[in-house]
Amino acid sequence: MALSRRTFSALTGCAALGFAMGGSGGPGAPSAFAARSAPTGPPPAPPRADGRRHTIGYDPYSLLVDGRRLVVWSGELHPFRLPSPSLWRDVLQKMRAHGFNTVSVYVSWNYHSPAPGTFDFSGVRDLDLFLRTAAETGLYVILRPGPYINAEVDGGGFPGWLTATKGTARTADPTYLGHVDAWLTQVDRIVRRHLYTQGRGTVLLYQLENEYDSHVTEATGRAYMSHLYKKVRADGIDVPLFHNDKGRNGYWVPGSFDTGGEEGGYLYGFDGYPSPSQNPPDWGKFGPGGSKGGASASPSTPGFVPEFGGGWFDPWGGAWFDGKGYPEARRTRDSAYERRFYLTNLANGLTLHNVYMTFGGTSWGWLPAPVVYTSYDYGAAIDEARNVTAKMAPMHQLGHLFQRVPDFARLDRAADVKVPGLKVYHLANPDTGARVYVTRNDGTEPVTAELPTNAGKLRITVPARDARMLATGLRLGSRTMKYSTAQPVMCVTAGKRDVAVFAGRRGDLAELVLDCPQEPNVTRLDPEAGWAYEGGELHVGAPLGEAGLSRVLVTGGGTETPLVLLLADDATSMRIFPHDTPSGTVVVYGPTLLRHAEVHGSEVRLTGDLDDDPVIEVWGPRGVDTLVWNGRRVPVRVTLSGSLMTTGTLPRVPEVRLPELTGWRARTENPEAGPNFDDSRWRKADRTSSYSTTPVPEGGPVLFADDYGFHYGDVWYRGAFSGSTGIEEVKLAYSSGTQGLLMAWLDGEPLGTHRLPVPDKTTTIRKGTWEATATFPVRPELRSPGRHVLSVLVRRMQHDQDGKGDDTHKAARGLTSVSFTGAAPEVSWRLQGERAVDPVRGPLNNGGLYGEREGWHLPGFPDREWEPVTFPREERRQGVTWYRTSFRLSVPGDVDASVGLRLEDDPYRAYRAQIFLNGWNMGQYINNVGPQHTFVLPNGILRTRGTNTLALAVLSEFTTLSGPGKVSLTLLGAAAGGLPVTPVPSPGR
Repeated sequence: MALSRRTFSALTGCAALGFAMGGSGGPGAPSAFAARSAPTGPPPAPPRADGRRHTIGYDPYSLLVDGRRLVVWSGELHPFRLPSPSLWRDVLQKMRAHGFNTVSVYVSWNYHSPAPGTFDFSGVRDLDLFLRTAAETGLYVILRPGPYINAEVDGGGFPGWLTATKGTARTADPTYLGHVDAWLTQVDRIVRRHLYTQGRGTVLLYQLENEYDSHVTEATGRAYMSHLYKKVRADGIDVPLFHNDKGRNGYWVPGSFDTGGEEGGYLYGFDGYPSPSQNPPDWGKFGPGGSKGGASASPSTPGFVPEFGGGWFDPWGGAWFDGKGYPEARRTRDSAYERRFYLTNLANGLTLHNVYMTFGGTSWGWLPAPVVYTSYDYGAAIDEARNVTAKMAPMHQLGHLFQRVPDFARLDRAADVKVPGLKVYHLANPDTGARVYVTRNDGTEPVTAELPTNAGKLRITVPARDARMLATGLRLGSRTMKYSTAQPVMCVTAGKRDVAVFAGRRGDLAELVLDCPQEPNVTRLDPEAGWAYEGGELHVGAPLGEAGLSRVLVTGGGTETPLVLLLADDATSMRIFPHDTPSGTVVVYGPTLLRHAEVHGSEVRLTGDLDDDPVIEVWGPRGVDTLVWNGRRVPVRVTLSGSLMTTGTLPRVPEVRLPELTGWRARTENPEAGPNFDDSRWRKADRTSSYSTTPVPEGGPVLFADDYGFHYGDVWYRGAFSGSTGIEEVKLAYSSGTQGLLMAWLDGEPLGTHRLPVPDKTTTIRKGTWEATATFPVRPELRSPGRHVLSVLVRRMQHDQDGKGDDTHKAARGLTSVSFTGAAPEVSWRLQGERAVDPVRGPLNNGGLYGEREGWHLPGFPDREWEPVTFPREERRQGVTWYRTSFRLSVPGDVDASVGLRLEDDPYRAYRAQIFLNGWNMGQYINNVGPQHTFVLPNGILRTRGTNTLALAVLSEFTTLSGPGKVSLTLLGAAAGGLPVTPVPSPGR
C-alpha cells in the first residue's frame, strides 16, 4: 500500500546522490602507455589471464585499460604474512566479494634469499602461485618487489646477508646494484609470466622503489632510479611503473630521472596516513597545488595513492593505542574515519587508491622489524584471523560503486557549495552531467542542514566526524534517479530486470526520487517501505536496517524493464554481492560471503560462507529456477521481484570444540652457559673490520653477529680467558632492535639479565636500533685463577629498516664490545647463531637457541624423557626452558574455523616465549610488555583435522617468577563454508 503524500513527506528528508551510466569504451590505446582521453563508459571487464593482449594507458583522470576508464580500488595483502597458500585464495576472494578490483603486494627480498645468489620461490614463498590465484580470483595486481619495501619487516625487506656486504644500499653503488639486479632478475622472471598486457595474468602496475626520499637531489639517487627503471624494462616488464613518494614531496615525478627515452610509462604516486584526530587533507583537485600538494605534483598523470591508511601499526608495549592493541586501531580508524578520508580522496580525484592494510596478517618468525610485535593485524578491515569486520562496509560500498558506475573515473571540480557546519566538495562528470557532492562533518556534533544541489535544496544530516556522498542524475538502468538520501552501491542488469542497491546508516530514513513521465506500478515487497507518486516523480522511502533488507519493485512508468530497489543499512549492504558470469550478472543477498557464482542451464551454482542466519536470495539471468549452494541443491521459491529465495534449512555453523592443552613436558637448556660445553665448532670471532655502521671497538675483535653469518634470532657468545682474580665487573655492550635482551653467565653461574626499555609514545616509538651496556658485578666466589668462560645470550630482535637510505639496516646486532673493571684479561671469543636454513620454513623461522639447533621445536622430536609439568608454572631461573605438548582437532570439514593460542599471566612476571606450531615459529610473547596475548594459528600450518605439536621456548630471569601461566586455544571465528586447505609441510626430525 502506498503512503499518503502527507505521511511520506513527514517521514522523509531530502538528500541527493546520483551518477550516470552510459557511453561506450573506446578502442584500445595505440601503445601500452599512450595517454589518451576516453569518454565515460563501461569499465573494463573483470581481469583474467585470457590470452589476449591489453593496453594500459592513462590521462589526468584515470587509468585507461583497453581504452576504457578504470578506477583502481585496491587492498594491500602480503603473502609472506600468511604462510599458508590455501588461505591466500580465501582472503583474495573476500577482497573481490567486498568490492576490491585490485590487490597490492610487496615481495620481500629477505623472505626469498637466505644467501647471496640463492633464491627460493617454493612452498609458502611461491610468488607464481600467488599471482595465478589473484588472476583466478579476478583481481588486478599491483606488484611491489622492492628492492626496499619498508613494511615493518626486518631490514625493510633487505636480506640479512646484505648487512655484511660492501656497498651503500639505495644508491648507485655498483656492489649494491649487482645484488639488486640478481634479485630483480629472479622476481621479474616470474612476473613477466603474469603481465596483463600479455594476457598471461593480471599484473597491472609495478613499483620501482618505496618511499625513497634520500639522495633525491644527488646524482647517485637519480642514477639509482634510472638503473631500476631500465633494469625492469630490460627484464620484459611492460606495464606502467611508479614510485611511492613518502609524504607528498613531489619526489620522483615523471621526468625527474632518465628513463632511456621512454615516455608515458611511469606514474607518480604518494602515500598518506593521516591521524583520525586530523581533518582529512586535500591532496588533489581541492588542494593547494604545487609539488607538495599530492596529485598536483604530477598533473599529467592520474591521482594515485599507493598507500593510504587502512589502520596503523602498533609497537611493543602498545603505546600507539594505550596498550589496547589492534582492536583500538580498528575502533579509532572505523567506518566513519574511512568515509571522511576516502571520500575526500575521491573528491580530490584520486582514482588509483590502495588501502594499506586490507588484510595485515602475521609477522611470524623473525620477520617483524623492531618497531612492531608479531601481530600485524593493523586494525584492518579483514582482521588477522581472516574475519571481515564492520569497517569493511564503506570499502564494500565504494568498491562496487566504482566498478558498476563509471562516472567516478572522470570528475571535474564544479562550483563551490557552502553549507554551515559542513565541508562540501562539488564535482561533475563532463560527459554524463552527473553531479557528486561529498559532505563532511569535522565537528563533534551532528549537523542538519540544507544542501544546495542542481536538484534543489536537500535537507541532510551528517553525523559528527563522518561524511556522506550524494549526487544527482544517476541512471538506474533504463530509468533516471533525481536524488537519493541513501548512497548508491551498485546498479546492474540481472536477467530481465535492473537491480539497484542503496545503503546508509542504520536508522536513517532513506528517500529516493525517480523521474517517471508516467505513473508506474510499485510493489512494496517488505512492509517497511513506502511510496508516493506526484508530478512525474516517484518517491520511495524506507527506514534502513530495522528489518534487514527493504525491497521495492517498480514496473512501467515509461519503460518495460522492471527495477528492483534494494535499500540496506551498512551491515546488510555487506551481504549483497554482484558476480559476473558468462551468462550474465547475478546479484546475491544473504550469505556472509559469496566466493563464486556460475550459471549452468537453469541452475545458478554458488559457493560461499554462511553464519547463523542462512537465507539466500538471487537475482539472475532469465530461465534460472534452481539454486545450488556449496554443491547442494536447496529448495527455493520465486518472489514477486523475480528472485529465487531459499525456503529450506541451510547449514548453520556447528559448534567448534577446542581441547584443553594438557600433557606438557619440560626441559631446561642453555648448556652453552657451562664452562665445559664444547664450542669448538662455533665460529671464531676473528674479524677486525666490518661494513656495519656501528664502529668496531679499537683493537677489535668484531663481535657483530651478522659478520659471521648469523642474521636471525638469538646469538650465543662464549669468551674464554685465564684468571679472574681481580675482576670486579663485566661490562657487555650490545646493540639490538626494540626489546632486545642480554643474559650472562660466568662459569655457568648467572651474572644477570639486561632488558631494553619499552618504547614510549613521544621519543622512542619509532626507534629501530637500541644500544646499551649491561654492567654485572662479579661475586668474590667467582674470582679465581685458571681458565674461565663468560657466556652471553643476546636476543637481537632484528635489523632496523633503512627508511632514510643511510644504511641503518647495517647497525650491529649482538655484542659490540666487552670490558672489565679490576682486570683486563685477554678473551678469545666464539659465537653461534642459527644453523642451516630450514628448506621448508625458510630463513626467518629459526634462531640460535640450543633447542632450535637440536630440533626441540619440531614435530616428532622424542620428548618422552622430558619432565611432565602442568600450567601455571612458577619458576625462578635465568635461561631457557622448553615446553612441549600435542593436541588433536576435529573441526568439521565444511567449517572454516580460525583458531588462536592465548597466553595469560601476572603482568609483573618478566619472561618471554617463542611459540612453535608444528615446527613453525609463530611469534614472540613478552608477558610483562605486551600488548599481544593471542596468536593466530593459520590453517594449513594448524591441522584442523589432525594432531598438532606445540612448543614454547621460554626465556626467564631471576628478577621475577616466570610462567607460563594459562595457555589455551581460543576460537577466533567460524563460518559454514570456507575453502579446502592443503596442509603446509611441517617436516620433523
